[in-house]
Amino acid sequence: MPPAALTPELEELASFFQRCGLSEQRATETARSKGAPAARNLFTAAHLDNEPLEDKQGALVLQLAKDGAKLSSDAQLYIYLGATIPPVDDKAFDDACGVGFSTTPEELDARVRAYLDSPTNADQVNAGWSAISRVTGTMRQSDSLRWVAPLDLKSAVEKAYTERFGTKEEATKKAKAQAEQAKKEAKAPKASTSAAATPTVAASPDDMFATGWLSRLHKPGGNEQKYPERMKEHLAWTGGKVFTRFPPEPNGFLHIGHSKAIAVNFGFAKYHKGHCYLRYDDTNPEAEEQIYFDKILENVRWLGYEPYQITHSSDHFQELYELAVLLIKKGFAYTSNDTAEEISAQRGGKDHGPRHESKDRNKPIEQSLAEFADMKAGKYQPGQMVLRMKQDMESSNPTMWDIIAYRVLSKPHHRTGTEWCIYPTYDFTHCLCDSFENITHSLCTTEFIGARTAYEWLCDALEVYKPRQSEYGRLTLEGAITSKRKLLKLVTEKHVSGWDDPRLHTLVALKRRGVPPAAIISFVSNLGVSVSPSLVQISRFDQTVRSHLEMTTPRLSLVLRPIKVTLENLPEDYCIEVEKPYHPKDPSMGTVKVPFTREVYIDEDDFRPEASKDFFRLAPGATVGLLHAPKPITYVSHETDPATGKVTHIVCKYEVDAPASLKPKGWIHWVARSAQHKSPVEVHETRLFSRLFKSDNPGALGDKYLEDLNPESLAIVKGALIETAVWDVIQSSLRRAKEVVELRKAEAAKNGTEAPPSVEGLEVVRFQANRVAYFCLDLDSKLDEAADGSVKGGELVLNLITSLKEDKGKKA
Repeated sequence: MPPAALTPELEELASFFQRCGLSEQRATETARSKGAPAARNLFTAAHLDNEPLEDKQGALVLQLAKDGAKLSSDAQLYIYLGATIPPVDDKAFDDACGVGFSTTPEELDARVRAYLDSPTNADQVNAGWSAISRVTGTMRQSDSLRWVAPLDLKSAVEKAYTERFGTKEEATKKAKAQAEQAKKEAKAPKASTSAAATPTVAASPDDMFATGWLSRLHKPGGNEQKYPERMKEHLAWTGGKVFTRFPPEPNGFLHIGHSKAIAVNFGFAKYHKGHCYLRYDDTNPEAEEQIYFDKILENVRWLGYEPYQITHSSDHFQELYELAVLLIKKGFAYTSNDTAEEISAQRGGKDHGPRHESKDRNKPIEQSLAEFADMKAGKYQPGQMVLRMKQDMESSNPTMWDIIAYRVLSKPHHRTGTEWCIYPTYDFTHCLCDSFENITHSLCTTEFIGARTAYEWLCDALEVYKPRQSEYGRLTLEGAITSKRKLLKLVTEKHVSGWDDPRLHTLVALKRRGVPPAAIISFVSNLGVSVSPSLVQISRFDQTVRSHLEMTTPRLSLVLRPIKVTLENLPEDYCIEVEKPYHPKDPSMGTVKVPFTREVYIDEDDFRPEASKDFFRLAPGATVGLLHAPKPITYVSHETDPATGKVTHIVCKYEVDAPASLKPKGWIHWVARSAQHKSPVEVHETRLFSRLFKSDNPGALGDKYLEDLNPESLAIVKGALIETAVWDVIQSSLRRAKEVVELRKAEAAKNGTEAPPSVEGLEVVRFQANRVAYFCLDLDSKLDEAADGSVKGGELVLNLITSLKEDKGKKA
């Protein structure tokens, strides 16, 4: 028996379902069903009558209408509609659709802060209120925030921004004030244009301390004490100022990761008008050498910081020893002759089994005192006896498993000689030296989070002032090796020329490569500081360096691989002087005059012996412009070496009568031959560097990292030619460096620390080679410097700093 005909109302409903994409049969069945009203409401609410679905998708919506509405937003519904018919992983499906998603206001605040603290979002976030809409929109794409109600997310983000940047109104006023100030500065008279000196641009790290993780650290006096009288003594000594410290171990060269620690500790103190110590953690004489002490101080000063005081852990050896004795007397330490294997077994061994106490843990205090005295007197050899702290073997924290406080070492100390044969460990020394120096903020990287418990335990056990340790994520640069062991192997096996090989990422290497210290500080500041580790692409570092150099270096013409060009229609003695700016966007750098003659040199990359439509530089039939020269040149002929086929000479016509309206398609750089001007200057050696390793993470390769070395990471070019203005740039750059040294000497004298004669070298001579790259002078250069400081000759060695910003529109 056929089904009854549809009533006019049901016919209209079936027609509606067909417009939504259901087949005629399914639309009719749905119109007759009890769930038709709910289905229609759901299709209408989602505006699906204007966006027809496939029949199978429509079936999903019908099932949804039947089962009840677990989904509460259009976005969730569309995800649901995008799913396929079974088989379906219910949990994955629900997660993808946001089914059952909920979050408390506290959880939402924490998720928003975590997003804002992430180094990968630093550039966007640090733009402040002006970028809040873009940041919020990006947040909505993240899995943890995509299902949050828009108004709730907006409120949480605005709350977090107010904490970081102040209110939106305050930020707007500040931005207007800065804009007004910029206008005033733009109208101010410019400095003299007579010198080639490059201006010094100081990267301000204030944002790193005014916002984010560092801005939320406690104020001086805000670190709770078990013994309140210690805080009164501490504040009486500090006067409420911030005191930090940078505490490197002098057993190797600092690397790019240390630049963050230097910037954080010195910068945080400077921002709060406090002080930062440079403290050498010199408690291991077996690994320490004087060169490391010297270079660490040089690196700190090179980055632009002057220590409040230069101290050593060894300054406190006697005081540390006395506190160790006190710790024994209080029952919190004991001597032990357990072997390393026995101590490991007590801690659960490699299999993380049950832990147990040392046989020596409960020996009489008098026995431990006597044996510790014998350790100091040299009656034990290394490894025969140690002093261990009596902590908590039941703790889940390994730094509380009776760690070693003192051990016997037979090598003389670089400062105390043979006075001591026992030395405190880092775990015993670090917190106590922080306490001695009244450190308000003990800032370190997150690998020391676990050590904080032992840090605080020891201060409380000895009833001394307890600084607050706070941990931030360390900086790791993609493609960089920072392991001391691996770096040492690279150096000793001659894979690199030394610790300062410009292909490495030690600070001495970056300095030699010509990376400006202000660019490093800017790089760290732009990344921001949070608890998340920063694995940063090398391209981001290079871009920061490039941006700094773009605005601070003069432009010079450097022809790497020169080809002689004769302008046949000019007389033999033709010579004019062309005036050009050192920097097209910064008139304060001044101008320079260079000779233009019948004989010029261009780079071999700027000529092709066969013309092509996509090549706009010099070629048969082509006319090109010479940068800053009055007129263009046109190809006439060229000569090649019969043996190699290389082009050796090009003849061109100088378009003397060319109209001003003639605009060549291509422009190339050049240097001219002029005996009168001693032009050009021949460069002894130009060193072109690329990445030392082929992979992005050579550290992950273990001991196979040497197999990842890039055999083409260094190219040496002989015989490049550069314009004569290089001598003025060298002279002005060195003069400016000497002025900076004098300023540093004055600051060091004020702090009572002795400054070295200079922490700058020839690498301060930096310039942009037009259309080539950024370069600096290498320390292998030999300059002929006159008594008045002028430089007019010598043997130049150039290092590539970084490439120019890629011009995607530039053709070959």
